[in-house]
Amino acid sequence: MSRMLGRLSFLTIPLAVWLVVLFFCQGAVYADETPEQRDHRMAWWRDARFGMFIHFGLYALPARHEWVRNYERIPNEAYEKYFERFDPDLYQPRQWAKAAKAAGMKYVVLTTKHHEGFCLFDSKYTDYKSTNTPYGRDLVREFVEACRAEGLRVGFYYSLLDWHHPDYTIDKIHPLRPNCEEKQYTQEMFDRLNAGRDMVKYRQYMKDQVRELLTNYGKIDVLWLDYSFPEKFGKNRNDWDSEGLVKLVRSLQPDILLNNRLDLPQSADFDTPEQKTAAELRKQYEGKQLDWETCQTFSGSWGYHRDEKTWKSVPELLTLLITSVANGGNLLLNVGPTGRGEFDYRAKDRLQGLADWMHFNRRSIYGCTRAPDGFSAPTDTLLTYHPKSNRLYMHLLKYPKDGKLVFGPADRLAYAQFLHDASEIRWNEGDHNTRVLRLPVDKPPVTIPVIEIFLK
Repeated sequence: MSRMLGRLSFLTIPLAVWLVVLFFCQGAVYADETPEQRDHRMAWWRDARFGMFIHFGLYALPARHEWVRNYERIPNEAYEKYFERFDPDLYQPRQWAKAAKAAGMKYVVLTTKHHEGFCLFDSKYTDYKSTNTPYGRDLVREFVEACRAEGLRVGFYYSLLDWHHPDYTIDKIHPLRPNCEEKQYTQEMFDRLNAGRDMVKYRQYMKDQVRELLTNYGKIDVLWLDYSFPEKFGKNRNDWDSEGLVKLVRSLQPDILLNNRLDLPQSADFDTPEQKTAAELRKQYEGKQLDWETCQTFSGSWGYHRDEKTWKSVPELLTLLITSVANGGNLLLNVGPTGRGEFDYRAKDRLQGLADWMHFNRRSIYGCTRAPDGFSAPTDTLLTYHPKSNRLYMHLLKYPKDGKLVFGPADRLAYAQFLHDASEIRWNEGDHNTRVLRLPVDKPPVTIPVIEIFLK
């Protein structure tokens, strides 16, 4: 780009600069939003750092992953048995909200419609909704009321995909995709399957439902639109009319936060790395001044999966949370309720473990971000920093065997204590402007102990 500008004459530079501005600002969140205004809009989310994702839908009944329709190529007719039996009689969203709050989460994002096309809200644009099932109620309305009662921010997930809608065109991940060996698809295959389908009509349906969600339930804090796959035989910003969709969202809820899955990067408020390891997140975001939120499951499925075994431990989940905050990001941790509308026993166990840790150590999470320049985390530790209190938090992922930690620069350290009980940690002078923190030999009874360091 710079080489091209260098060839232009002085008189054409203003036009070239204007073209560059247009290129980078296409689909911008707010073309006239100042950095200060954006900071104000993002402030609550940056402070919260921890949220709950909830994937709930018809797929809770087969209990074999929320993509069960895709994996097993289930047509609408065969999937109908779950719609006819959807009756989450134990659904108590207030209990969901209480569990999220106890675990230290500050906001909750619910799947109002997932890829299967089933709506948890009373949309007037479809019959494929919870109010037409044996349950017969608007789950989204009850969810919103429950979150607000517990002081939690409200987020809506809405799938851009819809495997049930008759006008949504079949693509390479649709359950009705061509059945050919090694995915050797041709355009002719899709043209034949899509005869009579009309994405223009589907786009209008999608916008009508987004309007309902952002009009009928009061102030919504986050909209999670999911997702684009712009490769061949996929779908991109043109399929969704992403620019038009963003304009609609912003006109209805000016303060809402919008994720980055519309294939329109400049419209996004935050990145959404999915199912990355702590090491991968650190590599991707360390030292970068970006807003991002990693979405993670307790196990290998977003929806309820009865027989799934790869559940993350509480220390693993805490490491994801701390890593996110230490690199300026958030963690959105998912629960997939059972078909009866409850969190299953494994989710409850992990949430309780998180609640126990957050009860003592939330100060190292809320309002925190990456450490200031000049501080480097010792081996097997992670640092977070609270700019307003000017306190640094050292998370001990592995407890030092000799009870000693070398840290500095010494001339910036004023006092240190364990965060869980405010017990003082003394130190000795170290070499090269460092202090040697003297920890007790025995690890405190905390999953991941945290040292709170007061800075000068």
